[in-house]
Amino acid sequence: MEELKGLNRVLLKLSGEALAGEKKTGFDEGTVLEVARQVKEVVDSGVQVAIVIGGGNFWRGRTSENMERTKADQIGMLATVMNCIYVADMFRHVGLKTKVYTPFVCGSFTELFSKTEAVKELENGCVTFFAGGTGHPYFSTDTATALRAIEIEADAVLLAKAIDGVYDSDPMINKDAVKYDRISLEEVLAQKLGVIDLTATIMCLENKMPLVIFGLNEENSIVNTMKGKFSGTYVTVD
Repeated sequence: MEELKGLNRVLLKLSGEALAGEKKTGFDEGTVLEVARQVKEVVDSGVQVAIVIGGGNFWRGRTSENMERTKADQIGMLATVMNCIYVADMFRHVGLKTKVYTPFVCGSFTELFSKTEAVKELENGCVTFFAGGTGHPYFSTDTATALRAIEIEADAVLLAKAIDGVYDSDPMINKDAVKYDRISLEEVLAQKLGVIDLTATIMCLENKMPLVIFGLNEENSIVNTMKGKFSGTYVTVD
């Protein structure tokens, strides 16, 4: 796909559950190191990479009816901080420079987010991690992904998921679900496909931020996607 070959700066959204591998919780080091290897190949090719990671491998607080939503979301934010600190260190293990930013102070663990500083680090070949969501409850990591991608003026958002693209229905339930190779954000909204949450979808639509959805667990999926050789779904904003 030609649109993907000219990308200079991308924001890669990783699923926390995907990083847990078959264990479904915590981290699977082999999976994380494979992601690190692929990202290094992408960075070495000259592409600037920022990363957001979900927190689902540690916390799914929205499924609990016994906790206030604000507190549940705060715990979720901290789960994403743990994920980013761990993954950033695995990235350093393969020779990448990394920096973890949060929208709130985390002592000496992270840096306070600044667009100017983050872009400067990206331009210097550093992989920047945006942890802690937006810093506010009621906003998902999808929304944080859209927000940070827009702020750093990324060329596209890459969504590495357990499912390898956008389907007309849930492929885990409907074996006859049809996958789209290409679809517009307007169609995603009209068909209520739920690729990302509604707030994030509107932000991407208003700011013309395209999405690339692919399966993380496919062989060399991140590198192949950046080369335009992927079997996922390209979500357009035209």
